[in-house]
Amino acid sequence: MKIRIPSLSVTSFVLAYCTYSLSAQTLTPDLKAVPDGKGWKGNIGATKIIEKDGAPAIEFTGLVWLDGFEFKSGTIEFDAKGKSAPPQSSFVGVAFRVGDATNHDAVYFRPFNFRATDPERKSHSVQYHSAPQWPWDKLRKEKPGQFEKPIEPPPDGDAWFHAKVVVEKRHVKVFVNGAAEPSLVVNELSDRPGGSVGLSCGGYGVIANLKIMPSK
Repeated sequence: MKIRIPSLSVTSFVLAYCTYSLSAQTLTPDLKAVPDGKGWKGNIGATKIIEKDGAPAIEFTGLVWLDGFEFKSGTIEFDAKGKSAPPQSSFVGVAFRVGDATNHDAVYFRPFNFRATDPERKSHSVQYHSAPQWPWDKLRKEKPGQFEKPIEPPPDGDAWFHAKVVVEKRHVKVFVNGAAEPSLVVNELSDRPGGSVGLSCGGYGVIANLKIMPSK
């Protein structure tokens, strides 16, 4: 059974703006509240609500994150959609360890690379980075091939795909479309022990069905 718990304070926003499942220990943030900035911070003005199968979805750019929320470890699941063309047009995913717009870790996808015929481009399909110390370009230069990988089988770059990001014991694993094996496994580069959870996009991107399952 799912219940709605009324807001008690700013720091308890997650109870006000999330549906909480007692059995699954799952938080489902209210995406419909993002454009109004209710319980969310960041680039609110660049968000709008659309639908995915009757459920709210956020079309956005930039970074938005849950206000007052603390996430140390657990699982983040979501559906995402970008576009396959042109190149460099769509970067979409989630952020965690969020302190503010310049201090956060992220896992994001480049849908325009999912089915690229060039093996090098295809190898840049899913990326982890840690801002500000380890942006993607510094990782690609100094730690090539370690923090970005291809996805097998590659999803359609113009279709919805499902992602699961598991953050446990300073490791990050990314699973796509229910795959048994992760597409990406990395050690965290941030020394932040916690922080909020958010949505990250450059160019075009849409996210729906966001769920957060903190570790017990």
